[in-house]
Amino acid sequence: MLNIDSISKGFGDHILLDKTGFQINPGERVGLVGRNGHGKTTLLNMISGSEHPDEGSISCPSGYRIGFLSQKILFSRSRVIDEAMLGLLEHEKDHSWKAEKILAGLGFSQDDFIKDPAAFSGGFQVRLNLAKVLVSEPDLLILDEPTNYLDITSIRWISQFLISWPREVLLVTHDRGFMDNVVTHIAGIHRQKIKKIKGDTSKYYLQVAQDEEVYEKTRQNEEKRNKEMEQFISRFRAKARLANMVQSRIKTLEKSKTKEKLQKLKDLEFSFNYLPFSGKQVLMIEDLSFGWQKDHLLINNLSLTVYPDDRIAVIGKNGKGKTTLLKLISKNLNAVSGSIKINPGVQLDYFEQTNVQSLNDDFTIEEELAYSSPDADRQAVRTVCGGMMFEKDSALKKISVLSGGEKSRVMLGKLLMKPLNLLLLDEPSNHLDIESCDSFIAALDNFEGAVVIVTHNEMFLHSLANRLVVFKNNAVELFEGTYQEFLDKEGWEDEDCVVEKKIKPLVLSKKDLRRKKSEIITQKSKELKPVKRKIEKLENDIEKNELLISKINECLLEASQNQDGRKIQSLAKELSELENLNEKLFEDLETQMELFEEIERSFNNRLEEVER
Repeated sequence: MLNIDSISKGFGDHILLDKTGFQINPGERVGLVGRNGHGKTTLLNMISGSEHPDEGSISCPSGYRIGFLSQKILFSRSRVIDEAMLGLLEHEKDHSWKAEKILAGLGFSQDDFIKDPAAFSGGFQVRLNLAKVLVSEPDLLILDEPTNYLDITSIRWISQFLISWPREVLLVTHDRGFMDNVVTHIAGIHRQKIKKIKGDTSKYYLQVAQDEEVYEKTRQNEEKRNKEMEQFISRFRAKARLANMVQSRIKTLEKSKTKEKLQKLKDLEFSFNYLPFSGKQVLMIEDLSFGWQKDHLLINNLSLTVYPDDRIAVIGKNGKGKTTLLKLISKNLNAVSGSIKINPGVQLDYFEQTNVQSLNDDFTIEEELAYSSPDADRQAVRTVCGGMMFEKDSALKKISVLSGGEKSRVMLGKLLMKPLNLLLLDEPSNHLDIESCDSFIAALDNFEGAVVIVTHNEMFLHSLANRLVVFKNNAVELFEGTYQEFLDKEGWEDEDCVVEKKIKPLVLSKKDLRRKKSEIITQKSKELKPVKRKIEKLENDIEKNELLISKINECLLEASQNQDGRKIQSLAKELSELENLNEKLFEDLETQMELFEEIERSFNNRLEEVER
């Protein structure tokens, strides 16, 4: 068990965490979420001991071991077995059998043990990194972006591995589908606090939104009540007979803590700049072949027509030719045979996995975007900077000081500077946070042009793809259909994926799905109806009382001017009773609204489960 108690952490004036914490209990698999730059990596570093909190404490039981799987892959030994043994505890340094057992469990053969780690695919390199962590038998396994640059079958393998992990897991990933499949709880860094809930990311973000809505309603109600008390104090401060009531309100105001209005958090907000296109086909690929060696072709006789509204996903294992296909389309490589004919009206741009290296470290963000589109005026450049979350002075940051996620946003900004009707995207989400990934999917969905995307993020595939180019079984073929249809008809089983067909979730027929959703919606309406009636009645009663209170205040003012003491006393008593009644009505209203939200949340979760 890990306990994080009232920790604070900041760098200069920038506060990341403010007197906050949470626990990881035995057997929990916790997903850590939060915007880039809000403290996820810093928190992981504090848990692993490489950084320390400014205040508070991080504690665990004696002998509790933490294993950290970094996203960085760096090998120092020339044999797999030797690299794996680096993770052994000091008193077990010669226990090669232990490393061999774990490597075998992770899919390495006996022959693989003596091979160079650099000879393996990205998926097996991550497994080797994982083996180094596992040989120390950690109680808490911390994983920082373990899916970066992995192919789908490797991601599915590691997903099943983590689900079967018997102890605790703390996971950071931009891949929302992967996280939801693995975790039992979500811990989110939001407004310098950490909130932990049981459930997936959808439940967490819904809870955060509801909490902020309740906070804002409460703040507005308190602001309104305080204003009314201030008006009363101002009107009757000089009246001796109302001195007790005035003093009571003054004390109440002094005790009340004013809630600050929540600052709007900036999300990635953008849309791609569409260049109108009237043609029927964007490009035609005919009998395309390519290979680095003549006797080993990565692509052999591929034919494909891309249409103006296509969302084509290129999928398959790493090293099979997915990125190569995009490079051929973008003319960065020349085909061995066949042709790629691009319509003269097409304007394309290419987002490449490694093209952040092309950024000029000496440029500011604004200069980099302006350089990529010399015809754009400064206002257009600053608008794109703002959409990429580089507002005001942030746009003047040098490229050299940016994080990987920030550089990816700059690359996206360069795409936005140009009017396009064809996007070629190679793993565009690797350095984005979950919120930015959601915005990116929405922007692609709204783009009127064609998209060809290489991605291993299954949420992207389910959300966007209407056709697939599949690299599988040492061949490449076109699949006419969605990703779910591909999983239903073909799947990845013949690729030696550990995820077997039997553990795929049950998919309801469309008819059963509609019936089930209809039943849930009907039951939801039935349970919400009486609560809604109570809320409406309470709101009407409060409104009537507010009108009466307003009239009595006017009468009090008039009685005060006429120095009618008896009437003032009578009205003050009536006012006090109405205010007490209103406070009770407000409490009842808040209770009913919480009940309404709880019922709605419960049924919405049931609907989400059915749709999944």
